[in-house]
Parts: sequence; C-alpha cells; structure tokens
Amino acid sequence: MTAQATRFDAAAACFSGAELVQNFALARAAAKDRVLTLGLPQKRDEYWRYSDPTGLTTRAVGPIQEHPLGEAPASFVSVSALKLVFVDGVFDASASDAVDFEGVEISLLAEAPTWAADFYGSLEARGQNPVSRPLAALNTALAQQGVIIRVTGQCTKPISFEYISKTNSSDAILHHLIKVEEGASLTLLESGTLGLRGNMVLEVELADCAKFHHLRTQGQDHDRNIVTHLFARLGNEAVLKSFNLTMNGKFTRNEAVIELIGHDAKAHLAGAAIGGTGFHHDDTIFITHQGLRGESRQVFKKVLNGGAVGVFQGKILVKQSAQKTDGYQMSQSLLLDDNSEFLAKPELEIYADDVKCSHGSTTGAIDETALFYLRSRGVPTDQAQALLILAFLADTLAEIDDAGLAERLREVLIDWVPQVRA
Repeated sequence: MTAQATRFDAAAACFSGAELVQNFALARAAAKDRVLTLGLPQKRDEYWRYSDPTGLTTRAVGPIQEHPLGEAPASFVSVSALKLVFVDGVFDASASDAVDFEGVEISLLAEAPTWAADFYGSLEARGQNPVSRPLAALNTALAQQGVIIRVTGQCTKPISFEYISKTNSSDAILHHLIKVEEGASLTLLESGTLGLRGNMVLEVELADCAKFHHLRTQGQDHDRNIVTHLFARLGNEAVLKSFNLTMNGKFTRNEAVIELIGHDAKAHLAGAAIGGTGFHHDDTIFITHQGLRGESRQVFKKVLNGGAVGVFQGKILVKQSAQKTDGYQMSQSLLLDDNSEFLAKPELEIYADDVKCSHGSTTGAIDETALFYLRSRGVPTDQAQALLILAFLADTLAEIDDAGLAERLREVLIDWVPQVRA
C-alpha cells in the first residue's frame, strides 16, 4: 500500500461506524469532506517534516509511560477566575463555576446559540489555505465537547479552562468558540491535561477594538500526544496576545493561524518550553497581514535536555494591501546536552513594498563565562545554571501584559527548571 493510500484510508477510518452529531451539521459535513480529501498528515508533509504525527493519528500500543514528575498542578489555581472544568474531555458542571458577571454569555457546544451556527468551523476552514490542517478539520467534524463564549463588555476577571485526565485511555476532542464584540475584552487561561491523546481547536473572532489575552500551561504529565489549534481573525485595532508554557509530555504541537484583517490590528504570540528525555515540542505559527499598519510578534524560546527535540515553524505572510506592516519573529533554544535538537523554519512572504519585517533564530549552550562569574560569587553550580535558564526565558514572560499572571508563570518556571536539569 502506498503512503498516499495509507493517508486516505486512515482518514476514512476516523469516520468508520461514527455518525456526525446534528448540531452544526453543514459545517461538520464540510469538515468531513476536507478530511477525506486531504487525508491525515504524514511525516513527509512539508509542515510535518520535523514532527511525526503518528501518535496523533493511531492509538499507541502498550501501557502508558509516566514521567517521574507526575501530573501538573493547576497553574492558575490561585488566580481569581471563573472556572470551567473538563474531565477526560467532558465538561463537568458540578466542578465548574456559575457565570456571575454581566457582559459574558457562556454555553456548551451541544447547546449552541443561533448566532454560533455560521461561526463554528468557519475560521478553521479559512485556515486550510494555503497550508492544509486535516487534524483541525477532523476536530470540527467530530467534536462534541467545548464551550461557546460571547463577550459584549469588559470581562471583570479571567475565564479559566481546567483540564483533568483521570483515565489512561481517554481521547479528548474539544472545540471552543470565542467571539469578542466591539470594544470588549477577555482573558482566557488554560491548564491541565486533555487526555491520553488530545485534539483541541479554539476559534476566536475579535471585532473592532476588541482585546483577547490567552495564557496556557501544558505538559508535565504522562506519555501523551497533544495537538492544539488556535484560529483567530482580527478586526480594526483589535489586539490578540497568546502565551504558551510547556514542560515535558511525549508530544505537543501548538498551531496558530492568525489573520489581521482590519487596520491597525496587533497579534503577539509567545511561548516558553522546557523538556527532558522523551520530550518533543512543536510551535507552528502562520500569521497573515491583510489590513494597513498591522503589527505581529512571535517570540519563542525552548530549553532542551536529555535528547529532547524542539521545533519552531513560523511564517509571516504580508499581502499587497497590508502596507506599513511591522512583523517580528524570533525563535531561540538553549541546549543543555549534545543529544538535544532544535529545528527551526522561519519564513517571510511579503507582497507589500512598505513594511518592516524581520526574523531570526539561534541555538546555543549555557554561557560558560556567565556561569563562571556566578560560581566565582559563591553561587552553587546547579543554582547558577537555573538562574541562567530563567534569564534566558525571561523575554517570553515579558510578552505578558498582566504583571500578576506573568509573575505566576515565573513561579511555575522556578519550580520546573531544576527538575528538567536533573
């Protein structure tokens, strides 16, 4: 059997014996057609060359392997937020908070409001061009769990999605919809573990002057394979800021597809990842500038040890209409041993003639001069190395506007760094 045949047979097998649920029927049928047309991803595909998708498309054989660190605690448990809990990929109403403030409407995917009918899957479908993302389409076709949020005012406190995995055999397919109306704002927090294998889509539409801040912590868990997709469309003067903090986990891939449709829109994406033996982490970002005077930033750093693999694939596409665009992209890694790898593919594709765009990527080891300086001041070697690692990652935390949330994630890093060094 050829690789192409395997691709399409695997796609068809995803729907064997399964009927699509009735809500969002048209969007689900169209997504199913996309999956069957595209087939499931393979390592030979252009944007999967550095990451093997097998663990996401086939069930692993054998018992689950636990990392010594165990489950990650809820990173935002001390933050005052409206909590929505998912256990093994299913919403748990008894563990979740009731909506208690104005300007926010929250409903479950299975109880979708009328306005969501044309929204579900629309950004995912747009995001298939020019790069196909069949796992996102598979999610749109099959997802039965998720939350729909519409914000019409200033959300007075963050909304926190907490994911809990209680079994070693659960698949989690979640699809969230978020619509932030003109002049409104929302902060979304995500933490925890989706399941043994997780596939999540987050579609975000920002009207003119809307603001959306997003922070996610993931990893520090068992032998799991997770893929997340963020699809967002920004109106005039809209602002999106997203930050991912990842530690360990067998395979994690975070994809983001962002469209700056309106004028003077801003999209800032950042991430920090630290991992040891058996860790594979992939950030794949695609930002399209269409409106005038758009601004985008991509700042990603990874600390790798024990043969860990880090991947960054980032692209900035500037259309001819997007004059005065300011696009910045930087990816860096710190390798703590000779067996770890950092694979980077930065890209710029520019059709406008009045822009300021740049990209860069670096890989290196701990600065021995800086390490010697700290040791000469009486700082123990282990502590000195931890301080240098934290200093290396500090630039990513600086991308977070909320000082309190940035400090909380810095505390998480302080706990994590010594364990990855071990």
